[in-house]
Amino acid sequence: MMAPLSHNGTRMPIAAPAIRRVLVIGGGIAGMTAATCLRRQGLEVDLVEIDPAWKVYGAGITITSPTLRALHRLGVLDEVKRRGATWDDGVLLTPDGRELGAVRWPSFAAGEPSSGGIMRSELHGILSRMTREAGVHVRLGVTTDAMEDGAEGVDVRFTDGSVGHYQLVVAADGVASAVRGRLFPDVAGPAYTGQAVYRIVVATPPGVSCGRFIPNGDRMIGCSLVSATHMYCFVLIPMPGDPRVAVADQPAHLHRAMEGFGDFVPGVRAQVLNSPVRETINYRPLAAMILPKPWYRGHVVLVGDAAHATTPHLASGAGMAIESGLVLAEEVARGGTVGEILQRYTDRRYDRCRTVVENSVRLGQMELRGESPLEHNRVADATIAELVSEP
Repeated sequence: MMAPLSHNGTRMPIAAPAIRRVLVIGGGIAGMTAATCLRRQGLEVDLVEIDPAWKVYGAGITITSPTLRALHRLGVLDEVKRRGATWDDGVLLTPDGRELGAVRWPSFAAGEPSSGGIMRSELHGILSRMTREAGVHVRLGVTTDAMEDGAEGVDVRFTDGSVGHYQLVVAADGVASAVRGRLFPDVAGPAYTGQAVYRIVVATPPGVSCGRFIPNGDRMIGCSLVSATHMYCFVLIPMPGDPRVAVADQPAHLHRAMEGFGDFVPGVRAQVLNSPVRETINYRPLAAMILPKPWYRGHVVLVGDAAHATTPHLASGAGMAIESGLVLAEEVARGGTVGEILQRYTDRRYDRCRTVVENSVRLGQMELRGESPLEHNRVADATIAELVSEP
């Protein structure tokens, strides 16, 4: 999927200053944001999502100040606040529950909170309604079957047999992106970090009103509020060799991993083996990657986890996905050839996303080595402070 060759063998720019039709592949956070923002510019936008139910998987999501800024720019922050929870400073604790320090993330604007949380299903509902209300044509249970990139755009065949022609294709098909594999077959996919995370949703116990973080050797347990009544607890553990844990075995495995922690943890641990709390358990091995520049070929560009998949240590994956959709739409609005637009987009996003990916992985490695929790906290706080500036 390369630009056509000129008579002397050099690559010609793809001259398409008037992008009229856009295809977005993938209905996750990055795809919905990109589709909505491009549609708001008056473009005709199709979004295809392979899941016919358009479901979202996972438990809660922590929201840092850069993500709050991105949600504000997208126009949905007030609804996220209503359906989720917000707070300012978090607390770093010793394994037995004594306060070790504060987790201070600067807010993006005066009067705004510095942290928040929401259930992934709630955020998905907010963004999917936003996408449809913007006028994006959403097709479920469908994805691309083949793409042929030419001088004037991309001819696409879909898995239902239909076809379409687009001046821009946005691949937001996630961490295991099939489009990335086709465009960049020589680039390795996300690399496993040696860590896995459990997440579980429980009623918020008395006295918990902000994010709480408890390091203990090579394990880390924390919690984030996700509504007025509930929180999600995350448990980061070493898993050398990326072994799988059968769903039936996960409650007992999580119960063992939570041993030796104080504060709110014993109360949550006591619920792990009981239904219905055990039904909320979510287990995920952690992998990360940053795609080398450029993030496009011809008229096809990658956004979100397809280009910059990260671990949850900086709670910034969703924020970076939203920012990438916003920035792509801004660069389309600035005009130029498709190649110029997509190069500007890549240049604006690369260093910022690399910082998130590399520092998130660094924090995970610090946890695996049992390094100083105060130094871990310093690195995290400094990175969030850097990211709170405008993307």
